[in-house]
Amino acid sequence: MSVPKFLNELLDARSPTGCEYEAQAVVDNWIEPIADDYRKDIMGNRFATINPNGDPSVLFAGHIDELGLLITYIDDKGFLYFETLGGHDLSIISGRRIAILTEKGVVKGVTGKRAIHLMSAEDRKKVPQTHEIWIDIGVKSKAEAEALVSIGDAGVYDQSFELINGTVGVARAFDDKAGAYAILEATRRLSEERKKNADSLRAKVIGVATTQEEIGTRGAITAAYSENPNFAIAVDVGHATDSPNCDNRKYGKFVQGGGPIICKGPNINPIVFKKLKALAEAKGIPHQIEADARPTGTDARVIQVAQSGIATGLLSIPLRYMHTPSEMVDLEDIENTVKLLVAFAQSLKAGDNGIW
Repeated sequence: MSVPKFLNELLDARSPTGCEYEAQAVVDNWIEPIADDYRKDIMGNRFATINPNGDPSVLFAGHIDELGLLITYIDDKGFLYFETLGGHDLSIISGRRIAILTEKGVVKGVTGKRAIHLMSAEDRKKVPQTHEIWIDIGVKSKAEAEALVSIGDAGVYDQSFELINGTVGVARAFDDKAGAYAILEATRRLSEERKKNADSLRAKVIGVATTQEEIGTRGAITAAYSENPNFAIAVDVGHATDSPNCDNRKYGKFVQGGGPIICKGPNINPIVFKKLKALAEAKGIPHQIEADARPTGTDARVIQVAQSGIATGLLSIPLRYMHTPSEMVDLEDIENTVKLLVAFAQSLKAGDNGIW
């Protein structure tokens, strides 16, 4: 299949939490020109508004930050030590190529630890902690390293997007570039359709690329508070549980290629859930239903309780191998998420609200 250039650029943009510069630039380039109003905020969020005088208002949120490694120490031999940005699986950090974002440009390196040949039988069974792993940038001294990298620089796994089979792709950060693309592409399509037919959209739509989700949904907190929309839909990735060793009795059954997962539970406004489900059924959009008994680990968690409350929904794009350098998604699931977002926005009419 043909991969949308916007999606490809967003997936390859390096944007560790708190250093989302490359992803911000991609969003600015693709989305600012189509927005009626476009703004940035102190948290680094990007807001693209369509039909600013529309009623009601709906906010689409997807986060552009990703897991990263934050440089915290440089030893006398020039090896770099780090803390993790976001929830890494420590067992798979070592042996990875790394791209470190510095003021002078990108510095490449690899994560290392003792080779298995140099470990005792007992040590081979242990998962190394972060202070037992380092980044090697190929220098011989602290001075050489400091000429290239500074304390506080952040890096990501140096792995780009690749389409591997049909519509299935692998990328370093589908979490949550897939969701960010979906909400921004939906915003773009709504804008294009409105240019052709002003009556196609009655609602005000705000597409927000949020920051710092991986360390506490921080960008979404301020974005939801500042916009205070009538409705909101967060789009993130969710676990596809169709791979081996996923107990459906514990985690539910969600299939890669089965369409967006519509969440239901206390974190979700019942009116929004019913509308999303009804629209998916009416338009023949493949979809799946998830029940979550707690506040979700997504931007939806904080958006729902901003100010006096926002009628919030959550769509999750099925993903395998979350929080690894090789996350897997069926691009058809992203496309169907875009279609459902567009349908939701176009279904809204003046006076609609989430009061129940």
